Amino acid sequence: MAAPRPVPSFDPAHQPLAGLAGVGARTADKLAARGLLTLQDLWLQLPRQYEDRTRIAPIRGLQAGQPVQVEGVVEAVERGFRYRPMLRVALGDDSRATLVLRFFHFRPAQVAQFRVGARVRCYGTPRPGQHGLEIVHPSYRILGDDERPGLGDSLDPVYPQVEGVGAATMRRLIGQALERLPGHDVLELLPSAAADAHGLPTLREALLTVHRPPPRADLGALLAGTHPAQRRLALEELLAHHLSLRRQRIALQRHGARPFDVPGQLADRLREALPFALTAAQQRVYDQVGRDLRQPVPMLRLVQGDVGSGKTVVAALAALLAVEAGTQAALMAPTELLAEQHLASFRAWLEPLGVRVGWLAGKVGGKARTRALADIAAGEVQVVVGTHALMQEGVEFRGLGLVIVDEQHRFGVHQRLALRDKGASGGRVPHQLVMTATPIPRTLAMTAYADLDVSAIDQLPPGRTPVQTVVLSAERRPELIERIRAACAEGRQAYWVCTLIEEDAAKPSSAAAGSGARADVVAQAAQGTFEALGAALPELRVGLVHGRMKPADKQQAMRRFKGGETDLLVATTVIEVGVDVPNASLMIIENAERLGLSQLHQLRGRVGRGSAASSCVLLYQPPLSQMARQRLATMRATGDGFVIAEKDLELRGPGELLGTRQTGLAAFRLADLARDADLLPAVHAIGEQLLRESPQIADRLIERWIGGAARYAAA
Repeated sequence: MAAPRPVPSFDPAHQPLAGLAGVGARTADKLAARGLLTLQDLWLQLPRQYEDRTRIAPIRGLQAGQPVQVEGVVEAVERGFRYRPMLRVALGDDSRATLVLRFFHFRPAQVAQFRVGARVRCYGTPRPGQHGLEIVHPSYRILGDDERPGLGDSLDPVYPQVEGVGAATMRRLIGQALERLPGHDVLELLPSAAADAHGLPTLREALLTVHRPPPRADLGALLAGTHPAQRRLALEELLAHHLSLRRQRIALQRHGARPFDVPGQLADRLREALPFALTAAQQRVYDQVGRDLRQPVPMLRLVQGDVGSGKTVVAALAALLAVEAGTQAALMAPTELLAEQHLASFRAWLEPLGVRVGWLAGKVGGKARTRALADIAAGEVQVVVGTHALMQEGVEFRGLGLVIVDEQHRFGVHQRLALRDKGASGGRVPHQLVMTATPIPRTLAMTAYADLDVSAIDQLPPGRTPVQTVVLSAERRPELIERIRAACAEGRQAYWVCTLIEEDAAKPSSAAAGSGARADVVAQAAQGTFEALGAALPELRVGLVHGRMKPADKQQAMRRFKGGETDLLVATTVIEVGVDVPNASLMIIENAERLGLSQLHQLRGRVGRGSAASSCVLLYQPPLSQMARQRLATMRATGDGFVIAEKDLELRGPGELLGTRQTGLAAFRLADLARDADLLPAVHAIGEQLLRESPQIADRLIERWIGGAARYAAA
């Protein structure tokens, strides 16, 4: 790879916008509120779509759904008030066809403009109407009798809205900024061969093309984000985000960490006491964690594994290494329900070894909280399990050596930092182990977690029975009631998952458990379903859990179900993560078409945890969208969480998959991890070269795309 470029002595990118014509103090404040402060900010304020005003399309050739510019003569005007005020204008042209312009919001002056015989040029997207194609609220211009305005010589960019700054003003200001775009030698930061290897233009060429696409530009490619100019920008943006994460990793490793250079006797004793042997995948990941913990720099490792793959055992073994080294370990989970289950597992495994396990959650108050805080501070509790309460003021550790965060994507990064900082002392910070039961596609992990070492437990323990997945229309709900009755008669338990809590959250709706198909029903409320199923199955003990219940009531309902005192649990997606009831063998997910693949997979993972054959029924309300059809088909075809994660990335994109609080991926201006995955190997290669040979260029790339402040502190 060619050497990185030298840093130019002059860079106009940081010139303030006050130097542009028309940017007074008020406009500058409005732009600044959107983070637009310099010329560079405007260069990178990229269009979200384009309008093709370079030609006039004949009305006869228009196609529904394809934006066009047309010009014609007003043939008729109709103003009506049947349901609401409406203005309809019939427009004809030389192709002897008619297009209707429809307005619902208009002023009397607009009506007067549309006199019969007036020439109008307008732009919009045709759609089928009552009398042929129509455009609702087009942008338009009334032409004078002798007016023959020229056509544009490039596609018109449509920029993200900035409050208080009109679209025309935004285009004008960005146009001025582009006039000050420096030459290639000043602007380019990538090694000379980087873009050439992919057949991509220079940054200057890419910016000019994206902002001012010529008429011959491939509009379809531009709208899809696959034009070479956009690919060039995506390459640099992905590189900047990768460099930012790598910088954070390097900054973290400047801290020391206490090395756990111990023989691992406690961990060995736990392994001997377990009623099962570690899988090869668990052993591999535990070995990786053990090597990290023996180093004098802080571990930062993500362990991902499918539901039921055995991540908690690996976490417990790591905690024992910390205890044997004379430090404390803390495990933080996002919900009390999940934290309580970890507490039960850790106490069952560790306390027979003489390791005291403490508990700290929001509901722990009064004398119990005071005693727990004192025990933690004195080091009498070696392992602490809890929720966000672990991060609160007043929680002090005697010597926190290992932080374990479960379902880490549910926490903001700063929340994890708050817990890590409780163990910072003398230039040392705790080791960090973060876990997720949501498998992350390799392409996403490579970019979103460039600051982490990633391990995968990609093997389920023996004895786990595959879950049969069935997709049924809501019309067949009565059959499911009988299926629940039969399963519970055999001593099994079942879940019925709903997406809403109260009936009025989705009008119109019905709570009747056997009502069959219902028009316009978007969700079945948990409360109504609980009541209806209780009436339809009077011989069964039916429970209810949802997020609005008081924590104590929710915990009690879950304990009753786990203890076998409840046959059927009606729940919202609050049970998505961590609920472990081996006797539950049937799950019904109401309105499954409303949920994403990862959430459906997490819910399905609540059954199949015992030895009995288990089933998951995905109940949908027709008609299905194309995306919902693909999701349900994927769930039926595979139980592999990593395959499902790849499909989820393809369908939903990275922002939703990972959560924007965790990654900031929603802040990508142009790049798309699913679409641009083939660029990632180059991103990694260029990134490592820049960090090694030209760190100042790396800093400028981060500043260009992300800003002077890091997206989030080193996690």
